[in-house]
Amino acid sequence: MFALVDCNNFYASCQRVFEPKLRGKPIVILSNNDGCVISRSDEAKTLGIPMAIPAFKYEAIFKEKNIFVYSSNYPLYGDMSNRVMNMLRTYTPEIEIYSIDEAFLKFSGYELFDMNELGLKIRKEITQGTGIPVSIGFAPTKALAKMANKIARKFADRTQNVYCIDSEEKRIKALKWTKIEDVWGIGRKHAKRLKLKNVTTAYQFTQLPDAWVRKEMAVVGLRLKHDLEGKPTLDLEEAKDRKMIATTRSFERRYTSFEQISERISTFTASCAEKLRRQDCHCNMVTVFIQTDFMGGENSQYSRSITITTDFPTNSTIELNKAAQKGFNAIFKPGYRYKKAGVIVMGLTSNNETQLNLFTTSNPKHQPLMSVIDKMNQCYGENKIKFGVQSLGRQWKMKQDRLSPKFSTCLKDVIIVKA
Repeated sequence: MFALVDCNNFYASCQRVFEPKLRGKPIVILSNNDGCVISRSDEAKTLGIPMAIPAFKYEAIFKEKNIFVYSSNYPLYGDMSNRVMNMLRTYTPEIEIYSIDEAFLKFSGYELFDMNELGLKIRKEITQGTGIPVSIGFAPTKALAKMANKIARKFADRTQNVYCIDSEEKRIKALKWTKIEDVWGIGRKHAKRLKLKNVTTAYQFTQLPDAWVRKEMAVVGLRLKHDLEGKPTLDLEEAKDRKMIATTRSFERRYTSFEQISERISTFTASCAEKLRRQDCHCNMVTVFIQTDFMGGENSQYSRSITITTDFPTNSTIELNKAAQKGFNAIFKPGYRYKKAGVIVMGLTSNNETQLNLFTTSNPKHQPLMSVIDKMNQCYGENKIKFGVQSLGRQWKMKQDRLSPKFSTCLKDVIIVKA
C-alpha cells in the first residue's frame, strides 16, 4: 500500500506555527524579490487571489481584503519540511520525498492494519509535533494515492484529511470523480488530446486501449494507465545524485556595463564553487547565461548562454571563474539592458571518483587555499572573504521587504517565552 502525505498550505502553515494570530486569516507568499504570488492559503483562494500574479498589481486588493503578505522564507520552510519528513521516516523506511511539502510512503507488510486508522495517527502526531496540518491518501498504487490525497483534502469534513482507496468500488468512484486534466502525470497537451477523443475523466482514460495509449503517450502514459487500474507500476524513486548546481539571480536594476555583469558572474561562480566543495564534488563544465528584461520591447530582447568544458575536474573558484569569464566574454553584447544572469556547473563527480588528466590538472595549491577561505567564511560570516574580481563593498541581497523571522534556523529570531 502506498501513501501520499501532503502538507496543507505548507508555506502559510509554516508562518502560522510561530504566529498563531494568522490562523484562519488569508495569507499569500511571494516569490524571490517579492515578485509574484507563489502560495496562497485556502482563505486567500476564497477571496479570489490568483496564482502567479505580480504582487505590485494587487497591493490595493491585499490591503482592502486584509490579506497578510510575506516574502519567501526558505530557511524556515526547509527546516519545517525536514521535521515533517523525519517524522514520516519513523513509520516506514521506504519513503520518496516528492517535493518540499509532499512525500510518498510505501507500507509493505501492512495487510492486516487498518490504514485509515494509521493515517489518522500519523496526521495527529505530525500536527502535534510540528504544527503543520497534513492530508494523507492511501491506495494500492502511487497514482491512486495521489488521487486519494486530493479526496482527503477536498472533503476534509468527512474524511478528517485521511482517505483510503482500498476497494474496487472506491477506485472506480475516485476515477469517475477526477477530471482528466487533474490526473497526476497528465499535462496540458495530453489533456487536450484526450478531450478531443471525448475522454474527460480518469475513468474514461483507463478504458482506452493499451495500444492507443502507448502510441499517443509513450510507455510513460501506459504505466500511468496501469497504475490507475490498480496495477502497481510506478514504484518509489531512489534519490539520485545531483547533476548540476546553479546560482542565478535577477538584478535589482537593469545593467548595461560589461564590468557590472562580469562582477556578478564572478560572484555567482564563487557561490557554485563553494557548494561544490561543501558536497565534496568537482565539475567538468560551466554554463553561463545572460538575458534582458522580457518586459521590454521586441527589439530590446537578448538572451544567450554558453557552456565551457574545463580541461580537468575542479572545484576551485579561481579555475571555475576563469572558465566562466571566458564564456561571458563570448556571449556579452553591448547596447542591451540586462536584467538576469546565472552560472551553472555540470558534470559533477565525487572527489573520490575524479577522472585525472594525464597532461593538465587542477593547481594543487588551490585546495588548501579554498579550504581556509571556506572555514573563515563559515566562522566569521558568509562572504567575509572574497576574491579580487568580486565587489568587496557589495553584498547581493534579495528583495524581501515582507520577510518574517527565521524562527527555527536563526538564534536571534528564536521565540522567547516569558514565564
